[in-house]
Amino acid sequence: MEKEKKDAPNRELSFVTGGEVNIRQDPWWWLVVVVIAVVILLVMLQPVPFKDIIVFAKDGILVTIIVTVVSYFLMLILGLFGGLGRLSNNKLVFGISSLYVEVVRGIPLLVQLIGWYFASPVIIQKLGLWTGIEALIQYRANPIITAIMAITVCYGAYMSEIVRSGISSVPRGQMEAARSLGMSYFQAMRYVILPQAFRVILPPMGNEFIALLKDSSLVSVVAVADLTRRGREFMSAHFNPIETWLMVALLYLIMTLIAARVVSYIEKRSKYER
Repeated sequence: MEKEKKDAPNRELSFVTGGEVNIRQDPWWWLVVVVIAVVILLVMLQPVPFKDIIVFAKDGILVTIIVTVVSYFLMLILGLFGGLGRLSNNKLVFGISSLYVEVVRGIPLLVQLIGWYFASPVIIQKLGLWTGIEALIQYRANPIITAIMAITVCYGAYMSEIVRSGISSVPRGQMEAARSLGMSYFQAMRYVILPQAFRVILPPMGNEFIALLKDSSLVSVVAVADLTRRGREFMSAHFNPIETWLMVALLYLIMTLIAARVVSYIEKRSKYER
């Protein structure tokens, strides 16, 4: 009994420090439940058009999720290399990484999407004419692949700065200590620096995922049949903008709220006392 009383404060503290996190202890999950309940209520009370919108847009929801998840993981890889490049002592690597970050961050994502979809095929086809390669001459842009590439390049620039700032937050003595133990630069980065930096950059990484999920709606301008494009097609066919965009907004809200709660859960599990 005495032991249980002594352990009780530790269990309470573990929730604060991230030792033990239960999803049910996050009250914001109730907001997710409420929004889902609103969608269900709308479908039950007025199947036409709300149920029809969901049925029509279900493939668009899948495309939105695929574009977001694939772009996010590719963005992490590109951001890692970009961030390391921004910290490199090699002037060429540093220069290329810095130029990439500064240029790409200065161009809106919508402009980049349009450029990748409409301009890149022309460039590739002209390159094919110069080289005589038939595959390049006949090249046609795949909307989903092109959208993923454009989002990856755009968000990779922002992630590069997040990674750079995270690595910079780790005390320099950590690298010196790792090198003194006989580790190479890459071993020290892999086993000592990056694990510590990850805890620092995890919150902005989660925010980037949520922002990317919302910005994925822009891919509808380059012929990607995502949730936004499906909503526009349904509205054009049935002339009911209020119901259509209300349901589309609620579906996006459900996805972003769930993503935010998952990110919050991971942050609490990864949290540690300094």
